[in-house]
Formats: sequence, C-alpha cells, structure tokens
Amino acid sequence: MSNHVIQDWTSTVVPMKCGPTRDVRYKVYKDGSRLFQEIRDFDNQPIHTLELPQGMTLEKSSYEVLLRYVLVDVVNS
Repeated sequence: MSNHVIQDWTSTVVPMKCGPTRDVRYKVYKDGSRLFQEIRDFDNQPIHTLELPQGMTLEKSSYEVLLRYVLVDVVNS
C-alpha cells in the first residue's frame, strides 16, 4: 500500500472545554483506499489516529473541526 499525503503536518492550538489550550500537530493522509487524520503533540508523541469516512476530503478548516472533536470528546473523556 502507498501513502499519499493530503495535508502535511500542520500545527494548531485547540481550545479545550475547560483548562488550557492544547498545542498539537496533525496530518491527513490516504493509505490505499482509507483516509486518516493523525494527531501528535509537539514532542511528536502520538495522540490519536482517526479513520475518516471514504470520500471525505475536506477543507483545512473542516479537518480542524474534526481535530477539536477528537481532542475534546474522544481523547479527554
């Protein structure tokens, strides 16, 4: 299988529901026919990898909405 980068590593600050913001990096890539959003902290430690529904190629702002959802509702719950 070959990886195809859709959006290379992007740094962002995610506001959390309570407490401080979270500084993270993420990239979006396709592996074969599957699409993923990989999230890491600034020390390059993995936080979460989300498999996106097939055909879900989005704008940068939409990937950041997904990133916020994962950090606030999935990782921190």
